Amino acid sequence: MANFIQEFKDFAMRGNVMDMAVGVIIGGAFGKIVSSLVDDVLMPAIGMVTGNVDFTGLVWKIGEGEDAAVLKYGNFIQNTIDFLIVAFCIFCIIKAINAAAKKKEEAPAPAPEPPAPSKEEVLLTEIRDLLAKK
Repeated sequence: MANFIQEFKDFAMRGNVMDMAVGVIIGGAFGKIVSSLVDDVLMPAIGMVTGNVDFTGLVWKIGEGEDAAVLKYGNFIQNTIDFLIVAFCIFCIIKAINAAAKKKEEAPAPAPEPPAPSKEEVLLTEIRDLLAKK
């Protein structure tokens, strides 16, 4: 049992598992931002253009009475449209982030300053200058 616990601890503390956990947490928060963008900014504008079309009420009843099966295909259509909008927004945001990161990488690093001359070089330069004056 102790070996099992040690193996689990080694697995859980590996760098890539911790990175993945951070990614999932940030992804969840990022998902909320994108969902808010879609629900609060984009969908009202799209609703104005489409005349507030809501597909969620579209159903197909199979059978009669209480035993009838209800296929809510309109809800599926609405969720598919929502997914496409969210996926497009995430694509645009990631594309912008990648473009900004690429510009940062392309910026040339400033050239390093040449090292200061050593004491011997300074002394030899002075001697040369004195000889040139004579």
